[in-house]
Amino acid sequence: MELSLTPGRPVPASANGRPLTPFQGVGAVIPSGQRKSGPRVRSVAEYPPNGDKRAPSLREALRQAGLRDGMTISSHHHLRDGDGVMLRVFDEAAALGVRGLVWAPSAAFPCHARLIERLRDGTLQRIEGSLNGPLGEYASAGNMQGLAVLQSHGGRYRALQDGDLRVDIAIIAAPAADFFGNCSGTQGPSACGPLGFALGDAQYAEHVIVVTDHLVPFPCAPWAIQGTLVDQVVVVDSIGDPTRIVSGTTQVTRSPDRLLIAEYAARFVREAGIVRDGFSFQAGAGGTSLAFTLALREHMREMGVKARFVRGGSTRYIVEMLESGMTDYILDGQSFDLEGVRSLRDNPRHLQTNPSITYNYHGKGNVAALVDCAVLGATEVDLDFNANVVTHSDGLLLHGIGGWQDALFAGCAILAVPSFRDRVPVIKDRVTTLCAPGEMIDVVVTERGIAINPRREDLVASLRGTSLPLRTLASLKAEAEAICGGPPLPAPLTDRPVGVVTWVDGTALDTVWQVGSVDNVGNVRKVWSGE
Repeated sequence: MELSLTPGRPVPASANGRPLTPFQGVGAVIPSGQRKSGPRVRSVAEYPPNGDKRAPSLREALRQAGLRDGMTISSHHHLRDGDGVMLRVFDEAAALGVRGLVWAPSAAFPCHARLIERLRDGTLQRIEGSLNGPLGEYASAGNMQGLAVLQSHGGRYRALQDGDLRVDIAIIAAPAADFFGNCSGTQGPSACGPLGFALGDAQYAEHVIVVTDHLVPFPCAPWAIQGTLVDQVVVVDSIGDPTRIVSGTTQVTRSPDRLLIAEYAARFVREAGIVRDGFSFQAGAGGTSLAFTLALREHMREMGVKARFVRGGSTRYIVEMLESGMTDYILDGQSFDLEGVRSLRDNPRHLQTNPSITYNYHGKGNVAALVDCAVLGATEVDLDFNANVVTHSDGLLLHGIGGWQDALFAGCAILAVPSFRDRVPVIKDRVTTLCAPGEMIDVVVTERGIAINPRREDLVASLRGTSLPLRTLASLKAEAEAICGGPPLPAPLTDRPVGVVTWVDGTALDTVWQVGSVDNVGNVRKVWSGE
């Protein structure tokens, strides 16, 4: 495969037949914003005059949509690990004898592991989207045809706009809908909160199918997706398990080291002068980020300040902040627990957002850049503050990018990471996979100290004389390696690409390479230093 070179990183010249532009630097490439394709313009004359778009079954809806070999089917992930729709979609496709499909989800989860069967039997050719858990492991072993194209939530919306991602059929799992196609995520037994990640699919897909287990009389209000964007509505017995939007990554850490990281991060934003009346913040849904939210709340109480808004994903912890008056608004892209769902439904100051508002590169500005600080995780960081969020030191593709890249445009981007995991140092000379250039990372917080990017002279100056344990990345790296017995072993990678990481502007940032250590069923054996 022909390779091009980004700053120090080889990337494929094309991905799945589409040419790639190598990453040139942050802000160096401005995509044209001119659509290369788009859905056919429809007429009301093509739809039932009574507005009833219900199909008798999912299989019949797929037939009516013209499902055929090689099509691209998209979906959203607001049900997270509780999604029950996409397994059914591809089972129906297999029953119809359709082959070589492409799945373009906004994210995949371990609940989708059974789709490996559909990759093996040829119903699915490849997945262009996040590859979490078993699906990522399967791709890492080189078992998937074509390349996984990994992009942020904002990058995905841009790709839909520009026609880089062309969707033939979009599947919207809707907790509530009416026969016309208006749908909501806050009503019904499978309520999951916002449906914003489905907006781009609804706007730009050739055909849109809403699948719901809670049909309500017209109008379904307030709607997240308007029925004028919808072709068909299918009613099923269940779209999934909403209790499983809470996964292992959405629980507050109990680790003393992680709790210390959270406290250091909270102290940092306070002593740097970021915490003040009317400030804003975003924290991820990982255990350390949730602990940061709790620690930050205590500092805010001590200071007697409140936030103007908090950027979600929503959790019960920021819901408590809203209900106690510690923030005026939550701007929510997805709910990470059922308290977030309840709050979005009941509180008018809990606002639903979508990638067009929050992250879109083609927007006339976006909310991400208005956030004062964002506290996020990472799998690896290197001495140039470059960061990795999709693979580990063993090279396994186990995570998606999500909104991580987009959130880095906040006023202060903070990575809260442990010094090591499973006795493998997190800070390296060079990250296995580049997901963000170092200029986008302002601070790295570990349990052993805090490293400020030298580019942020303002932060260095504001923390001069602080009692915080300020360190260099090099010293943090050396200490972790001394504890772990040295740097991690090189990842057992081959020279075959299995995926490409794109930046928010659509340029190719780095390559995900096949992992060479595999057994005869395609499962990758993890290789850790010292094991």
